[in-house]
Amino acid sequence: MYLTSEKKKEFFAKHGKGEQDTGSPEAQIAMFSFRIAHLTEHLKKNRKDFHTQRALIKLVGKRRKLLDYLKAKDITRYRSIIAELGLRR
Repeated sequence: MYLTSEKKKEFFAKHGKGEQDTGSPEAQIAMFSFRIAHLTEHLKKNRKDFHTQRALIKLVGKRRKLLDYLKAKDITRYRSIIAELGLRR
């Protein structure tokens, strides 16, 4: 499995306020970015996997909504997460 509980705790500790902070937008955006990268690599090998393609599109939309929320709420946190993860927008 590509996403273990230890990996999740690592994401939450690095991007959230602690290991138990699973609800902060930064932690969720980081988790979605990891999953998006994994699904993108899967789709490069399996071009006709339309179920995974749909899941990828939904994840990108969720991440975009969280980024828009964070941008409206606190622009400095938004800019820091964008720079940390290397997202373009």
